[in-house]
Amino acid sequence: MGGRHRTDDLDDGYASSREPSRRRRGGRGKVLVPLAGSVAFAVLLGVAAFVIINPDEDCSGEAAELRVTASPDIHLAVSQIAERFNKAGHEVGDGCASVKVAKAASATVASTLSGGGGKAGAMDLWIPDSSLWVTNVRSKNPAVPAPIVSVAQSPVVMTASGSVVANLEKNLGEASWARMIEATNAANVEGPGRKVRVLALDPALNAAGLGALLAASAVATTAGVGDEQLVGAMKTLSVSTVKDQNALLSSLSVKGTRVPLGVSSEQGVWAFNHTKKPEVPAVPLYPAEGTFNLDYPAVIVAKDAGAREVAEAFVKELGTPAAQKTLQGQGFRTPDGKGGKAVSEDGFKAEAPEALPTPDAKTVARMSQSWSRINLGTRLVTLLDVSGTMAYPIPGTGMTRMQAIAKISIEGMKPFPNSSEMGLWEFSTHLDGQGVDYRELVSVGPLTENVEGVLRRDLINQRLAGIRARATGDTGLNDSLAAAYQMMKDGYKADKINTILVMTDGAGNDDPDGGMSNQELLQFLKKEFDPEKPISILIIAFGPDAPKGKRQMQAVAKATNGDAYVVNNILDIRKVFLEGMSRRLCSPHC
Repeated sequence: MGGRHRTDDLDDGYASSREPSRRRRGGRGKVLVPLAGSVAFAVLLGVAAFVIINPDEDCSGEAAELRVTASPDIHLAVSQIAERFNKAGHEVGDGCASVKVAKAASATVASTLSGGGGKAGAMDLWIPDSSLWVTNVRSKNPAVPAPIVSVAQSPVVMTASGSVVANLEKNLGEASWARMIEATNAANVEGPGRKVRVLALDPALNAAGLGALLAASAVATTAGVGDEQLVGAMKTLSVSTVKDQNALLSSLSVKGTRVPLGVSSEQGVWAFNHTKKPEVPAVPLYPAEGTFNLDYPAVIVAKDAGAREVAEAFVKELGTPAAQKTLQGQGFRTPDGKGGKAVSEDGFKAEAPEALPTPDAKTVARMSQSWSRINLGTRLVTLLDVSGTMAYPIPGTGMTRMQAIAKISIEGMKPFPNSSEMGLWEFSTHLDGQGVDYRELVSVGPLTENVEGVLRRDLINQRLAGIRARATGDTGLNDSLAAAYQMMKDGYKADKINTILVMTDGAGNDDPDGGMSNQELLQFLKKEFDPEKPISILIIAFGPDAPKGKRQMQAVAKATNGDAYVVNNILDIRKVFLEGMSRRLCSPHC
């Protein structure tokens, strides 16, 4: 197996390890007459020259073709190795092996193999950038073979423009996954995120992005960081994800109010510096806790015996010293982590970073699903209590309850992408005529939609900044909730997580003029709730009276698979925002 070839002296250091074949395409003949010494010597020299100069004439018969699909980053190196392999004249069966290398995004091929509808061409050998793709594919389609070997390696690293590394270290400290989580923690508005902006590759499309997410999750779990912080980081990153690695690396040099920090493969940083030749090169930053490696597995998917034989021979070729030298020359490491000259200069480290344990299939699937659900669209209406007690001051803050909750609400909007649909209501009693306890301040719709001459996101912020409590207002929560629920149900969006967020300082419903009772509200919600079209209610209650209504508010929220939170410190609402966001991972079955 592996075929036969006919030369001992080829370019780029490739050398034959077999005896020359005796086959010739032009037939066989015999020397019938003894030749004179000089003539015979000249003829033999000519034959020898023909064999060395024309190694392609080693094989006969129909070509045995191998179709290789490689990740775009490793495509050039694999193509160069294939070209030498073809020149060597490997013979399989009665034909000469011919390797053709195409490139396709690993996510696209993975989607095709798992039945997700991706459009990848026919192939016999697949070389994605990471076995994470193969793990995901095999969980959905066990018929896909397991990888037989890793052909190269490239660690997932953080990266920044060389011009800002010193400033980055000042504001973030050493490069680490833990510090990255802190910089993307939406609840920590005073943290390093004020000075550092983290850019990530979309984990659904890029293995380096998924590897970074898995690394951050593993480090967070080890450190005992709460799920809500990791979810908050994921949500923040979802707003700043970049689909293309080169686009991410190019953006590192764009000046702004915050220092950009990216995530990439080590080889991606090297390739960017050598192909784009930026004025200031990007620098790889190796996480202190270790990292995951892109491992470029070889997966033979050919069913034809001849193609499989060629595939096995070519995979063996990829492990030869000559092939590994080619890969190292283009910024890759060998499967055991050895870097060549390319990764021993300009901020790169010749020594491989510590490798984090490879996650199992369930962990990879769970993280992929979590990212998918975090990125589901949002359709949210916020009901803000403007009853009289919201005008009370909060000791030690210099703010009223109304001012504090408005400020936190503005902060809470920031992680939501522009594709979100949001709206704002206020509620108390008799806000829009006798018996109407609610009033729409901003209709629910896309944040980027123009409303009253401004974007909806900006209009919501304006309304929040200017909202005031009604000195004589009570808390008509039940009627307001019922009306909001009906509105959200009428406009339900299946591609989004539909939620009603209530922020109040009361003990639930307090409507002395009548309206819907607590029991009537529960009956209404249980009747209207549809698990196939879930609309969840989240209630955040704060203030000294809030605990009194905790039982009823929890019953209201649970009737819609939602939740109710009672907080003592109004600033803790930031954490509750993240807890509520983490419910996206289990909705509607939390």
